[in-house]
Amino acid sequence: MEEGLPSIDFATFVLSLNHSALLNLGELPDLESGKREKDLPLARQTIDLIAMLEDKTKGNLSPVEQNFLQSSLYEARMAYVEVTNALSRPPDPASVAGIPKR
Repeated sequence: MEEGLPSIDFATFVLSLNHSALLNLGELPDLESGKREKDLPLARQTIDLIAMLEDKTKGNLSPVEQNFLQSSLYEARMAYVEVTNALSRPPDPASVAGIPKR
Protein backbone atom coordinates (compact mmCIF):
# COMPACT_ATOMS: atom_id res chain seq x y z
CA MET A 1 0.00 0.00 0.00
CA GLU A 2 1.23 3.48 -0.84
CA GLU A 3 2.22 5.79 1.97
CA GLY A 4 -0.42 8.33 2.97
CA LEU A 5 -3.42 6.42 1.64
CA PRO A 6 -6.03 5.27 4.15
CA SER A 7 -6.70 1.59 4.60
CA ILE A 8 -9.52 0.26 2.48
CA ASP A 9 -12.60 -0.75 4.41
CA PHE A 10 -16.33 -0.45 3.82
CA ALA A 11 -16.61 3.03 5.33
CA THR A 12 -13.71 4.33 3.24
CA PHE A 13 -15.28 2.91 0.09
CA VAL A 14 -18.68 4.49 0.82
CA LEU A 15 -17.00 7.77 1.78
CA SER A 16 -15.09 7.82 -1.53
CA LEU A 17 -18.32 7.30 -3.48
CA ASN A 18 -20.06 10.03 -1.50
CA HIS A 19 -17.13 12.39 -2.02
CA SER A 20 -17.20 11.69 -5.75
CA ALA A 21 -20.92 12.47 -5.92
CA LEU A 22 -20.47 15.75 -4.02
CA LEU A 23 -17.47 16.67 -6.17
CA ASN A 24 -19.50 16.13 -9.35
CA LEU A 25 -22.34 18.19 -7.93
CA GLY A 26 -19.95 21.12 -7.53
CA GLU A 27 -20.32 20.96 -3.75
CA LEU A 28 -16.60 20.36 -3.25
CA PRO A 29 -13.65 21.92 -5.08
CA ASP A 30 -11.38 19.84 -7.28
CA LEU A 31 -8.16 19.17 -5.36
CA GLU A 32 -5.90 20.07 -8.28
CA SER A 33 -7.65 23.07 -9.82
CA GLY A 34 -9.61 24.34 -6.82
CA LYS A 35 -12.59 24.85 -9.14
CA ARG A 36 -16.11 23.66 -8.44
CA GLU A 37 -17.50 22.04 -11.53
CA LYS A 38 -20.76 20.22 -12.09
CA ASP A 39 -21.19 16.94 -13.95
CA LEU A 40 -24.77 16.03 -13.06
CA PRO A 41 -24.95 12.79 -15.09
CA LEU A 42 -21.81 11.48 -13.38
CA ALA A 43 -23.10 12.62 -9.98
CA ARG A 44 -26.40 10.82 -10.63
CA GLN A 45 -24.57 7.67 -11.68
CA THR A 46 -22.46 7.72 -8.53
CA ILE A 47 -25.56 8.18 -6.37
CA ASP A 48 -27.15 5.25 -8.21
CA LEU A 49 -24.03 3.19 -7.41
CA ILE A 50 -24.42 3.98 -3.71
CA ALA A 51 -28.10 2.98 -3.91
CA MET A 52 -27.18 -0.27 -5.67
CA LEU A 53 -24.59 -0.97 -2.98
CA GLU A 54 -27.24 -0.40 -0.32
CA ASP A 55 -29.61 -2.81 -2.09
CA LYS A 56 -27.00 -5.51 -2.70
CA THR A 57 -25.60 -5.43 0.84
CA LYS A 58 -28.97 -5.45 2.63
CA GLY A 59 -28.78 -7.83 5.58
CA ASN A 60 -24.98 -8.22 5.33
CA LEU A 61 -23.81 -5.08 7.11
CA SER A 62 -23.36 -4.22 10.74
CA PRO A 63 -25.84 -1.65 12.08
CA VAL A 64 -23.07 0.97 12.06
CA GLU A 65 -22.17 0.22 8.43
CA GLN A 66 -25.84 0.21 7.38
CA ASN A 67 -26.45 3.55 9.08
CA PHE A 68 -23.34 5.07 7.49
CA LEU A 69 -24.39 3.85 4.04
CA GLN A 70 -27.94 5.16 4.44
CA SER A 71 -26.71 8.52 5.75
CA SER A 72 -24.24 8.87 2.88
CA LEU A 73 -26.91 8.04 0.32
CA TYR A 74 -29.34 10.50 1.90
CA GLU A 75 -26.71 13.25 1.94
CA ALA A 76 -25.84 12.68 -1.73
CA ARG A 77 -29.49 12.55 -2.81
CA MET A 78 -30.37 15.75 -0.94
CA ALA A 79 -27.36 17.56 -2.41
CA TYR A 80 -28.44 16.41 -5.90
CA VAL A 81 -31.97 17.73 -5.31
CA GLU A 82 -30.65 21.06 -4.03
CA VAL A 83 -28.30 21.52 -6.99
CA THR A 84 -30.86 20.54 -9.62
CA ASN A 85 -33.52 22.76 -8.00
CA ALA A 86 -31.09 25.69 -7.91
CA LEU A 87 -30.25 25.19 -11.57
CA SER A 88 -33.92 25.14 -12.55
CA ARG A 89 -34.77 28.39 -10.71
CA PRO A 90 -34.29 31.66 -12.57
CA PRO A 91 -31.49 33.79 -11.11
CA ASP A 92 -32.42 36.38 -8.49
CA PRO A 93 -32.28 39.77 -10.28
CA ALA A 94 -30.83 41.45 -7.18
CA SER A 95 -27.94 39.01 -6.91
CA VAL A 96 -27.19 39.32 -10.63
CA ALA A 97 -27.10 43.12 -10.29
CA GLY A 98 -24.85 42.88 -7.22
CA ILE A 99 -27.43 44.41 -4.87
CA PRO A 100 -26.93 43.16 -1.30
CA LYS A 101 -29.84 41.34 0.35
CA ARG A 102 -31.51 42.92 3.35
